[in-house]
Amino acid sequence: MKEKILLAHGSGGKLSHDLIREVFLPAFDNKFLRELTDSAVFNRQGSRWAFTTDSYVIRPLFFPGGDIGKLAVSGTINDLAVVGAKPIFLSCSLIIEEGLSLSTLKRVISSMRQTADDAGVEIITGDTKVVEHGSADGLFINTSGIGLLSAKSENSSPRIKAGDKIIINGSIGDHSIATLSWREEFDFRTQVKSDCAPLNDLIGKVLSQSSGVKLMRDPTRGGVATILNEIAMEQEFGIEIWEERIPFKQETIAISEMLGLDPLYLANEGKVIFIVEDEEAKKIIKVLRSHPLGKQSEIIGRVILEPRGKVYLKTCIGTTRVLDMLSGDQLPRIC
Repeated sequence: MKEKILLAHGSGGKLSHDLIREVFLPAFDNKFLRELTDSAVFNRQGSRWAFTTDSYVIRPLFFPGGDIGKLAVSGTINDLAVVGAKPIFLSCSLIIEEGLSLSTLKRVISSMRQTADDAGVEIITGDTKVVEHGSADGLFINTSGIGLLSAKSENSSPRIKAGDKIIINGSIGDHSIATLSWREEFDFRTQVKSDCAPLNDLIGKVLSQSSGVKLMRDPTRGGVATILNEIAMEQEFGIEIWEERIPFKQETIAISEMLGLDPLYLANEGKVIFIVEDEEAKKIIKVLRSHPLGKQSEIIGRVILEPRGKVYLKTCIGTTRVLDMLSGDQLPRIC
């Protein structure tokens, strides 16, 4: 591991993975943390609960399709939803830089309230700290959340087998491109908006109509390629992705190519990857496409036996290439 922390340690890629395994897991090792899921799942008084926390340091605070407040609420709700939990309560802690305008703060708080209301979740506790000018880039937010799982819910990789299908609920990479387009150093004339949104209603509808979902993950930092690598790593299966089936916006592809970025590694904030039984895949696609957040849903790949622990992309021109975990940092401060 590097002797000093780099921005790339927060990218969600290989350096983030190494940091967690070499620093945090040895220090805090327990059966809940060892699972390395989006939320910790535990049993208390006859019920199954999920608990998660996340911090948001995005620049800029406002971007096409969202803002840091909407992002914080949506992101924490989604981390609960992808383990099969129904989000119930959130906390909100703010680190405010001296000099932030009160109108900006009110705008962010209003966005958080609206997003929580729309998702049927309450923000019931929080904290505020103010730091010196130059210490926090305006505003940082931490949100934690708790949700309730049904007794029958199960969401774990050992159930996955060859032939299972991989589904995503829409176009990828839009959040990173929307955020990038709004930064002062760029002047892109793009209509791409962040996909930032709470996914609990979408996921709830799928789980209520199909028992074929085996695993869900939200491909935020590090994008689709990194999340799929995390799923496949050290497992008894591999993953094959079909480039021609992956939904992209043309503007996202164009800007990515201009900047030398790979959309498969760009962050998403309103997408969920499902691994599902082959027999249930078409039914799940139908359910997803009936929801406003799933109209572009596609089956983008499958689980394969060999090679184990690897992710492969079958390209549009018929070649095959390995998709490794993100090793650096394509775009800092995007969530």
